[in-house]
Amino acid sequence: MTQSTCLGEAKCCVASHCELGEGPGWNADQSEVRWLNILAGELHHASADGSHHRMTALARKTSYAALTTEGDYLLVAERQLSRFDPSTGELTDFLPFESDHSPATRSNDARVDTHGSLWLSSMGVNAETGAGSLYRLHRGQLTCLMSGLSIPNALCFSPDGRFAYFTDTVTGQVMRWMLDADGWPLASAGGHEAPEVWADLRESGGGPDGAVIDSEGFMWIALWGAGRVARLNHDGDEVAHVALPVSQPSCPLFGGESLDTLYITTAHEALKVADDTQDGDLFAFELSSAGIQGLVEPRLVLS
Repeated sequence: MTQSTCLGEAKCCVASHCELGEGPGWNADQSEVRWLNILAGELHHASADGSHHRMTALARKTSYAALTTEGDYLLVAERQLSRFDPSTGELTDFLPFESDHSPATRSNDARVDTHGSLWLSSMGVNAETGAGSLYRLHRGQLTCLMSGLSIPNALCFSPDGRFAYFTDTVTGQVMRWMLDADGWPLASAGGHEAPEVWADLRESGGGPDGAVIDSEGFMWIALWGAGRVARLNHDGDEVAHVALPVSQPSCPLFGGESLDTLYITTAHEALKVADDTQDGDLFAFELSSAGIQGLVEPRLVLS
């Protein structure tokens, strides 16, 4: 297993006890963090310090709530993308999402790129091999970029917009895809240029899951099953990590006034846990003393 500097252990911020906590986002205007409990179809919100926690029940398994330039959310959900107004609760269908796919799929990871476009992925509802795909939603048009994936995760982008990163968790490797000036994978005579293996995490002790990039261009990636979020340098090597008291971290996020708080969603999926355990809670770790900050995530542009 890879050895790296432990910066400390994250503490429980919100006792949300999600079966599959995922898709965290930060709203600077409201100074609040949001995240999803995918399998239960729940959208959670809380203040930066974890107070004022509230939950909204959704009609579908939902994995991400992208904040748009218009102030509402685009919900990335099983079979459907929808507009959601958090102030009124109004939900409006936007686009179908693999609604007729066989085997049945659900949405998984998602992240807005430097152009204000949304990259999003799907996977089989029972994690069937090769049932998942990777898409880009650009100005309201949905384009499939890659299919034949099993558990696509770790969607994030270099600060300069030159690279997209993703993983198929079952492979244990993080891929890097070179992008053109408009944020699309570089084209070749036969289609897109193939992504390259950027980081090999097969000996990390866990499966690569959700990821985010900090202001230095280093990746923070949740290692499902390993109980830590690893910081990878520009060469894809683990140089530091934040530990957790639970085994299944799913996705990190930078938030707080100075974007130096690392929030981490976790899960108790497939675990036998007691009601008082912290598996599935939202965790937080302050990185200000380490001089590490995140980046402002662009808002989604839909038209």
